[in-house]
Amino acid sequence: MFIDALKNIWETSGIYAITWQQGVMLLIAGVLIYMAIGKKCEPLLLLPIAFGMLLSNLPIAGLYHSEIFAEGHVHWNLLGGSDESIAPGLLDYIYLGVKLGIFPCLIFMAVGAMTDFGPLISRPSSLFMGAGAQFGISFAFVMASLLGFTAKEASSIAIIGGADGPTAIYLTSKLAPHLLSAIAIAAYSYMALIPIIQPPIMKGMTAFNKSARKIKMKQARPVSKVEKVCFPIIVTVVCTLILPSVGPLLGMLMLGNLFKESGVTERLSDTAQNALCNIVTIFLGVTVGATAMGANFLALDTLKIILLGLIAFAFSTFGGLLIGNIMCVLSKGKINPLIGSAGVSAVPMAARVSNVEGQKYDPSNFLLMHAMGPNVAGVIGSAVAAGTLLALFGG
Repeated sequence: MFIDALKNIWETSGIYAITWQQGVMLLIAGVLIYMAIGKKCEPLLLLPIAFGMLLSNLPIAGLYHSEIFAEGHVHWNLLGGSDESIAPGLLDYIYLGVKLGIFPCLIFMAVGAMTDFGPLISRPSSLFMGAGAQFGISFAFVMASLLGFTAKEASSIAIIGGADGPTAIYLTSKLAPHLLSAIAIAAYSYMALIPIIQPPIMKGMTAFNKSARKIKMKQARPVSKVEKVCFPIIVTVVCTLILPSVGPLLGMLMLGNLFKESGVTERLSDTAQNALCNIVTIFLGVTVGATAMGANFLALDTLKIILLGLIAFAFSTFGGLLIGNIMCVLSKGKINPLIGSAGVSAVPMAARVSNVEGQKYDPSNFLLMHAMGPNVAGVIGSAVAAGTLLALFGG
């Protein structure tokens, strides 16, 4: 009886049931945890993503069941109330916030509450650099299609070029949820590597006109409170009327910004920026990581996604710098082309990189506030790009 008891304990343990795929994923989770803590690579999201990956790959624990969300939609009958139902895990319920598009939109509200659109309002031409930085999305879409991905999968991969994690998660959860973990990890990894990826491209794109790197831009005009209050309302109405599918993301972004700029909702703005943002980040990260189950994640497509994501991000930086160079010429040397790299949506990291690179050539040059214009334009641009792809391929 004693031997039988030991045998039963062994055969019902996770060690007995673990597969090689799960073992590899546990190692990958450990590496990502090290990157988040030891290297400080986007720790606020990479750490919960890595731990969610660890949780879902622990055998028999039953915290997450991918079959509930198979084929791109929620199988409500498996959540309970029918003969087919299974025992849902904790992460199954939390993941509904991702699958239903709730968490990414709430993150966008927090981003809006932390964003100052003043630099964009004072220099509307920054929109062109933000739009140019979406070039990588188009290029990566074509590349992904040529590599055999479907239009929905290619759209989800291409959006990595927008350098906006919540947007990538939102679009992927709608179009290609089976790729969610790979795309989220790629998107946030490249965002963390902006100070490494962008400078060589910035140097190459200004090599033909090195003197332009030293251009000192004039201080932008002051922006009134009325302009800052009207801006989120006008953008929401105009963009949503033209492209209804952009409403959830852009609407929440502008609502958060209105909380900030109205001056009468300080408590709501503070909650969106801090408590709500932190809570949703935890839930979003853990459940996105949970989708990285060994059987699906360890595939050739994952490597393709990581490579395509890098291509998308690099070409987005290239597109923003290209427009920056054109605007430099058209303005007769009044615009420093280096701020074009900030057209990607990573706020404010991309703007900081533009400032740091500018000071390498002239330590007295401060481009940060000028780069914030293209940077916040990139946030709007990535949301519009996601809405466009969702409208085209979401049916």
